[in-house]
Parts: sequence; structure tokens; C-alpha cells
Amino acid sequence: MANTFIGLAGNPNCGKTTLFNELTGSNGYVGNWPGVTVEKKQATWRADKDVTFVDLPGIYSLSPYTPEEVVSRDYVVNERPDALIDLVDVTNLERNLYLTTQLLEAGRPVVVGLNMCDLLKERGDVVDTATLSERLGCPVLEVSALHNTNVDALVKEAVEAGKKGVPTTGAKCFSPEVEEALAKIAAAISGQCDEQLSRWYSIKVFERDAEAIAPLHLAAEQLRAIEPVIKAVEEARDDDSESIITSDRYDWIAQTMEACVKKAPKKLTTSEKIDKIVTNRILGLPIFVVVMVLVYYISISTVGTAATDWVNENLFGDGFFLNGASQEQYEADTEDWASNNYADQVDGFIAAADEAGLDTTDVSDAVAALSEDADDAEAMATVEAFADEAKDADVVATDVPVHDEDGNYLLAETDEEGNNVVVTDVDADGEPVLEAGQQLEVIDSVDSDAFVAAVEGSLEESDAADYDGFVDSIPNAVTGWLEDAGASDVVTSLVIDGIIGGVGSVLGFIPQMFVLFVLLCFLEDCGYMSRVAFVMDRVFRRFGLSGKSFIPMLISSGCGVPGVLSTKTIENEKDRRMTAMLTTMIPCGAKTPIIALVMGVLIGGSDAWWVAPMFYFMGIAAIIVSAIMLKKTKPFAGEPAPFVMELPNYHFPTIKSWWLHVWERVSAYIKKAGTIIFAAAVGIWFLSNFGFATWDGGDGAFGFLQGMDGAGDDYMDFSLLAAVGGFIGIIFAPLGADTWQAAAASISALIAKENLVGTFGALYGLGDATENSVSMWQGFAGMFTDPQGVLHAGAMCAFVAFNMLDAPCFAAIGTIRRQMDDKKWFWFAIAYQCVFGWCIGLIINQLWELFVLGNFGFWTVVAFVVLAAIIFQLFRPAPKWEKKDDKILSDLTETVA
Repeated sequence: MANTFIGLAGNPNCGKTTLFNELTGSNGYVGNWPGVTVEKKQATWRADKDVTFVDLPGIYSLSPYTPEEVVSRDYVVNERPDALIDLVDVTNLERNLYLTTQLLEAGRPVVVGLNMCDLLKERGDVVDTATLSERLGCPVLEVSALHNTNVDALVKEAVEAGKKGVPTTGAKCFSPEVEEALAKIAAAISGQCDEQLSRWYSIKVFERDAEAIAPLHLAAEQLRAIEPVIKAVEEARDDDSESIITSDRYDWIAQTMEACVKKAPKKLTTSEKIDKIVTNRILGLPIFVVVMVLVYYISISTVGTAATDWVNENLFGDGFFLNGASQEQYEADTEDWASNNYADQVDGFIAAADEAGLDTTDVSDAVAALSEDADDAEAMATVEAFADEAKDADVVATDVPVHDEDGNYLLAETDEEGNNVVVTDVDADGEPVLEAGQQLEVIDSVDSDAFVAAVEGSLEESDAADYDGFVDSIPNAVTGWLEDAGASDVVTSLVIDGIIGGVGSVLGFIPQMFVLFVLLCFLEDCGYMSRVAFVMDRVFRRFGLSGKSFIPMLISSGCGVPGVLSTKTIENEKDRRMTAMLTTMIPCGAKTPIIALVMGVLIGGSDAWWVAPMFYFMGIAAIIVSAIMLKKTKPFAGEPAPFVMELPNYHFPTIKSWWLHVWERVSAYIKKAGTIIFAAAVGIWFLSNFGFATWDGGDGAFGFLQGMDGAGDDYMDFSLLAAVGGFIGIIFAPLGADTWQAAAASISALIAKENLVGTFGALYGLGDATENSVSMWQGFAGMFTDPQGVLHAGAMCAFVAFNMLDAPCFAAIGTIRRQMDDKKWFWFAIAYQCVFGWCIGLIINQLWELFVLGNFGFWTVVAFVVLAAIIFQLFRPAPKWEKKDDKILSDLTETVA
């Protein structure tokens, strides 16, 4: 049996997607229409797999002004579905019927579904469906997609109409003089199009729609013969042909409304009463702020973050317990073990022995070997022999400082929770700098016997795997499987550090994104987000953006991937592309470790509140500045598209539709962005772990550095990443960060922005130190400190500004590529982000160098030139681009094809 294709058409927010999901379960193909970024959905009917539905974009007409309108028109006219279901929001019937009149002219069987009839009844309005069906010339049925009322009857009617193949003739909605002109045009083009499309093409020729009539390949003689027919009507009506068609349509629709609709006495509906508050000029914005603060409090600060932290710390971290009692016992044992400060005792005693003149090289190596293999008898013998030697030399370590898990010195004083206060200031040698009255938390003394006991005790740390109900993490479990399988070090490193480490760092955000999407999809499906876009349009229009651009930017403060995904709701292609380019400049959750690192250097991790907001405001300012500048360039020129959006009645979304919307967005992130992350993670791993053995004693061979003889902890200094970083490090020189480490950290941040901190720690040999570690603060500050000991804070802020504003993580980059769906625009977006971020970093560093440190040079001049160019572009009048409208011709004798 031949497959029946039915197109679902309708205005935005008419309930079309709800109907599509109800009919198909949304289990079909999701892609893009050829050549544009408009999403294409099609799936089979659950009741009959021989019926396929194509969910057309929500549009207001079949005019050629937006990509959505173009692809819908091309599908209806060129692909010729067996039938069309035109879903009409009956509460906005007059507005919806405009598209209906155009669909009726396309030479296909059409069935009209009057959706939301339950809401119409609440108003007390009545629609005479029989009269409406007679005037339209096609079947008209009352349905409710939300409550699945009469939906099957609507589809069966469409399937029957499709099988019969008899096209709807369409309503005669034009004035006599226009109908006469259309008849003449139809005669002139007879034989050059399908007879079923004769009326459609006649109207398009009358409108001089260049794109629509191009397939007719009309000869010059035909065009010259038709043009006087059109001009005669234009002169008689004193208007252009396109406006005449539009005016006649609305006149006919007004007559139809009068004949078919009986309205109840006007009274405010529940939705209108709510809108008087939430769209109020004064109250609208504060209410929205409160709503979104609540959304982000739940998704980012509480439930979502707790879920994401659990995934990162357990699935991709250390593992987790299924048994609560076992977990409590493990935590108690671990806390008891940590309270002995074994590592501080061992380090303190070895340092005291070194000061006493003993050779501590062998014992340090032995302690390191025992940390890898607690049963290494030879290493333990070396420790015991060293202890005997130290005892004979009367070595005793006194006042040994105590450190926390991040390696920070601790004070003897405690905070309100009873924890020792961290020392936040250290000197150039890493020694603590104390204020008057402060004392370090110390271990009074460590002798040789205590040293041996501490070494043995350090090996007795509780192993979670020894407790009942423990489930190991994915990296640990896979490592065990690879070791059991005899995998090489290269394979193990690739899988654990490259694939799982890279992909896992991004997939860990899925729980947070899921919670965020649950809340945002609810607000969207219940009708509130349409009101938000309306409220924000007043503000954003001043900067050349649509109000619909605000939602993606807001979402990006949590994660850039869903933020970029949400740009698909912006109909205007220019606005959509610009928003996708700029939205990731807002600092997302993954950038907070970088901000924390700067806070640690500048203010010692204190509670100075201004540093983090400073970077958020920088992101907002960057978006506004970029939007104004880009709007004054030819590709983005013009006013934002007029804000036209139906405000649907408030309603509680169906659980099924709600869930499908959430899953659609989360799965898109996993499927699309995940592939990019995988490839990028493997690439960064390769660059980081392969290189040439050019260290002292190395043979210069190329290979896996960690597995080569003589490779030390600084093996990454000889990697391909170091070579690439050294090559592009010159780019960062004007920003004050001309080391290859700075470039390498920025490259690694492309996997996930928080990787910048971890990569920096690895490059500088800081182990597992975090952004909260004083040693990390000191190391980061050292990268921007000159030989005279002067900290170039401007260079540090410039480096961070660049990493805040440049291309986002690979997950977001992959999403931008999907949304752009055009290589040229994709690379332009990435290039703009990187160049703009570099320019801002240049200005910050060079102005700091000039006004604070008194340094002036070539790049100072460049910085002023760049700053002047930005200011000029911001304040110059918008150019008047002479752009010819190639969609609607002013005269048919112009070139059509």
C-alpha cells in the first residue's frame, strides 16, 4: 500500500506540535530542511504506519519573507503532499484564516481543524462550522489537540481526502477586478504549470513574487503581455499588487467572521486578566526576574547542581554507595584517617632530615613508590633504613605545619563551623604570610618512630571498594577492565584521560540541563515565555535585537548549549544567527572556576563581591556592544523583525507533550554535541600525550611521552600541545600572556571551560590542586609576574577576558554549527568570538600597562586604534544599504530567474 503523506500547517502556538506529538509520539526523523536552519520533523501515525505526518514550521503566511515560510511553501507546492491539515487556533480565528486562504490555493486537499474549541466555549463564542466549511470549500472539524478530542476524526478525514486526490478549489476571496486579472494571467501561463496549481501561480504572478514564479520560466513576451494587466488593477486601486491581494484577503476574512462567528458579550478571560499583570510595563520585568531567579535557584543552585555534582563526583569521580550505613562508616573511617595528618608528618620529617644534612632523595622516591604500591617491600626497607639513620642523627621535626586537602596552610583558629581557617597569603617561596596574632596549626614533633608510623599509616587509607554496597566510578571501573585485559598504557590513557575524561566532563552537566529544561519547557508550554519575549522586546529592540533573543542569553548563564539550541525560536534569520553568535559570551557555570581563580589571586579568596559580577557585566556589555556594531554591517543590517507572536491562553501542558519537549532538547545535546566532544577530546589528548623525547638523556624519538624512558612529571613540556602552544603563544603576547602554557590552557578549555584550571595545574606541576588552592593562586599569578616581581594584573584579567568571550566549549561549538547549518556562517561566528575576545583582552592589558605601570609601546598604539574603531562603529549612523528586494519585483520585466 502506498504511503500517504500529510502536511501539518498552522500559525505559531496553534497547537500543531502538540497534535504532531499526539499522533506520532514524536518518534520520527528530526533534521533540517535543505539549505536552511529550519528544523524538519516527520513521523508515522501510530494508528497506521502507512500514514506519515510532516510537521511544517509555524508560519503566518506563505509569503517569501522568512526561511520558515519559504520551506513550507516549497513543500506544499513542489513536494505535493497527499493532503494538508490546517490547524487553526479558533480563539484567534481571524488571524489564522489568512494562512488558510493561501493553503486552499495550493492545489492540494485541505482539511481545517479548529483547535482549542474548549477555550472558545469558555468565552461563550460560537463558530458555525457548516457555514465556515461552505465558504472555505473544504471540511472543517472542531478538535482539541491538548485533550485529544476529535483528533482521529480529523486525521481520517485528511487521509480520505488524500486518497481521493481531489484538490480543494479554494475560496474566491478577491474583488471582481482582481479575479478578472487572475483569469487573464491563468490563460497566459496555461500549459506551463500543473493545472491544479494554475490559480496559485496566477496569484504569485500578479504579486510579482520572483522566487515563486521562477520555475515557470516565462518568456519575455509573456511577461510583457501580463504586466499591463497587473498595472491596470494597481492604477484602479491606487496600490501595489501585493498589498491589493493582502487587502482583499482580509476583507473576505472579515466577511467570513461576520457570517460564521457569534461572539459573546466582551469580558476578560482568565489569560487576559493574568496578562494585565505579567505584561504590565512596570510589573512585567520584575515578575519575570522573580520567576527566572526561582528557575535558576532550583536548576543551578539546588536540585540541578546537586544532581550534576553527584554525577561528576560519583559516576565520573570516586564512585558511590548504595548502602547508607556503609557510606557513613566509610566517611567516619576516612575522617579519622585524615585527622592524623600522615602526609604532613612524612613531609615535615623528611624536610627536617634534609636540613640536618641527610640525603633524602632515596627515601622521597621510596615514599612515592609506596603510594603506588603499598606492598613494595624494597621501598619500605629504604624508609626503615632512613629512619634508623635519622634516629642516629637525632633528627626530630618540630612545629610541622598542617595542610588541608588542597595543600593550603591552616591556622590554629577555627571558623563558625569548627573548621580551621585557611591561610590565603603566601610569599614567593610558597611560605605562609601571617597577620599579627595569627598562628599556624602545627604538629608539635615528629621523630623517626612517628615517621615510620606515618608512612605506614598513609598506606592504610580506607578503600571504599572494601565496603558493602559500593559502586565504582566509570573511569575506575573501565581502568580495571583495561588492566585485566592487558591493555597498553596508550590505550588506557586514551580511553580514561581522552574519551571518558573529555566527554564525561561535559556529559556531567546533563542533570543540570535536564532540570533547567523541565522548568523552561513548562513555562514555554503553558504560554508564559511568549509573554516574556513580548516584554523584553521593548528593551532589546534598542540594541538591534528581538525580544526573543533574551531567552537564549538567559539560558546561557547556566549552559551555552541549551542557550544556543533555544535560538531556533527566533524566526528572523539575521536575528537568529546574531543571537547564536553572541549568546555564549554570557559567563556560564563552567566558567566559574576561572572566575574563582582570578578572585583568589586578586583578593585572596575573600568575600569581595564585585569580581564575579564584573565578569558577568562584561559578558552583557560584550553582547550589547557586538549587537550594535554588527547591526551596522551589511549582513546584519536592518531593523529587527517586527515582533509578531500569538499569545496563547495559559494552560497546564500535558505531561506527555511536556516530556517530549524536554527529551527533544536533551537528546539533541547528547547526540549532536556529543560527537563533537568525542572527536575534540581525542584530539586534545593526542596533542597532550605525544611528542618528542628531547629532555636531558632523551633519544629525541616521537611517541607516547608517559611511556618513554626518562619522562618526568613535566613530560607535557615536550608534547605536541607545547609545540602548538609555543607557535600560537605569540598571539597572546599583546595580552601579556606569551607563554605556551597560557595558549595550551586556552586550547584545553575548548573541551570544557573549567578544564583551563585543571590543565594549568598539570602544566605547572600542581597535581590535583583546585581553583580554591592557594598554591594554584600563586602559580597562576606567577604566569603574569615579571622578573622584577611585579604582578601584571591587567594581563591576568585580559587573559581571563579572552577565555570568557572567545569560542565556547566544543559542546556549544557543535551546537552553533548545527544552528547555523552553514560552514561560512559557522566559521564567521567562531572567528568573530575569538577576534572580539582578543581585542577586549588587548585593550584591558595595554591600558593597564599604560595607566598603572607607565609602559608604552607598539601594542599600546594598536589598542587605542582598536578602541577607537569600536567606539566609531558604536556611534556612527547606520549606513543606508541599497539592497534590492529580489523577492517581490516592482515590474515583471525585471529578471525573474
